[in-house]
Amino acid sequence: MLSRWQGGTAAVFVTLLTCALVILDAADPAARRWWDGHSITTDTVSGLLVLLITLLVVDQVVSRRQVRDRSQAIAAQAAIMVVQARRTVQAVTQAVAKGAADSDRDAASDELRTYMMMLLVAAPLLIDIPVSRSFLEQAQALGGQMAHVLAAAGQAKDGAAVSTDRLDDAVKRLRVASDPLLQVLDPETRTAALGGESE
Repeated sequence: MLSRWQGGTAAVFVTLLTCALVILDAADPAARRWWDGHSITTDTVSGLLVLLITLLVVDQVVSRRQVRDRSQAIAAQAAIMVVQARRTVQAVTQAVAKGAADSDRDAASDELRTYMMMLLVAAPLLIDIPVSRSFLEQAQALGGQMAHVLAAAGQAKDGAAVSTDRLDDAVKRLRVASDPLLQVLDPETRTAALGGESE
């Protein structure tokens, strides 16, 4: 399958070539006599041009449909990642609060593991397109920040609270990166992915 620009350019070129031949046939009696005298060549050329135009138009339609379907899949994956990121951030924030129990840290570690596994599974789908790749990079940065905060909480003495300022910034960057991807989804799904927040 041709890329979108290659297919579009080829379709325009073949269409213009066909139009030029039709105009030449209508305007130039000598060209018309030549085409009339070479009926097999005429039939072959006209058949190939019609076939090329048909194939290129079908290729463009299929390509656009695949892009639309892929954008739906990417948006759904991004929505799932946003929901899990929110759950994981809440668990990590609770785990690093002053006086948090070891069970809170264990629960946060489990949530972080789930988030990172989801990130690994989603990476092949998200890496191809620049907008989704930016989302993937922000999701990875958030995962790294959550791991850093949990590690700092484990090393903190006397249950001291750990700063989550950088974690909050990473969450905001992920939210901004997810907005263009989530625009493809219907409003109810988008609202569910954003946790009921207004856009």
